[in-house]
Amino acid sequence: MPVFPYFDVYYLYFILPALIFTIWAQVRLKSTYAKYGRIFNRSGMTGAEAARYILDQNGLQHIRIERVSGQLTDHYSPKEGVIRLSDSTYAAGTIGAVGVAAHECGHAIQYDVGYLPIKIRNAIIPVTQIGSQLAWPLFVIGLIFQFGILLDIGILLFFAVTVFQLITLPVEFNASRRAMATLESSSMLAEDELKGARKVLTAAAMTYVAALATALANLLRMIALRGRRDD
Repeated sequence: MPVFPYFDVYYLYFILPALIFTIWAQVRLKSTYAKYGRIFNRSGMTGAEAARYILDQNGLQHIRIERVSGQLTDHYSPKEGVIRLSDSTYAAGTIGAVGVAAHECGHAIQYDVGYLPIKIRNAIIPVTQIGSQLAWPLFVIGLIFQFGILLDIGILLFFAVTVFQLITLPVEFNASRRAMATLESSSMLAEDELKGARKVLTAAAMTYVAALATALANLLRMIALRGRRDD
């Protein structure tokens, strides 16, 4: 039975829609951030200053804030106890910068309070790393040589990748909710500026939805190919 012709069929069914959704999410994030990354907030507070304020208000004075090159490369490193803010966030006094900085502080707060989904996500990272590297190679080898066990292992490994992406959603949405709650209770942003920050965080969250959609599409493609082999 020929194997590779089926890839194109299932690519159109599953992968292409997810790819289009991913491109849309990336374009939306870049355009939204470009807009609110140019609008200065009236308080004049930079991303780094906003992050320091939020951390201190939550008893996280020990967490450092560092600058990292790039745009939207912001992240929190729990092992190092540091929030790294990108060039477009660290010293920028814009609505977008404050929103992004607040989001990263949301992650730091999650670790501090022991937020359960982030614990689960961290626990499956080793399996996810293996799955992301080996799932498709094992699956393709299984298709070529008709090894059903390799197909099943590939599917199981990629299932772990999909679960990781699924758990990432509540982690990211919760970090954004924590960020907005802090911004709303402080005087960092005015009411109209809060709407802009929320739009930036919503656009960022959609990229994680797109990542889950892509993972699900690949998993369904694997299952469909596995089922075609058994026919």
